[in-house]
Amino acid sequence: MFEPQPTLELLFEQLGLDASEEAIDQFIKTHQLPADVALHQADFWTTGQRQFLESHWEKDDDWAIVVDELNQQLHVDSSPEV
Repeated sequence: MFEPQPTLELLFEQLGLDASEEAIDQFIKTHQLPADVALHQADFWTTGQRQFLESHWEKDDDWAIVVDELNQQLHVDSSPEV
């Protein structure tokens, strides 16, 4: 069976979140994390969401690329300016 390549939209669907472009943009804008908070440690995730993110990050599978993308986008405000 063919499994689609994970995307940010599919990740949001897997997490049970609205996966529309507008909703993803809004989520990223309103859920910025400090540099010292790991993505899976953010207090806005449910236990299931947290486990999904952490397990795929640790497995370093196809989902890990998209999880890393979300991680980077949620840490934009805490990134040092170049």
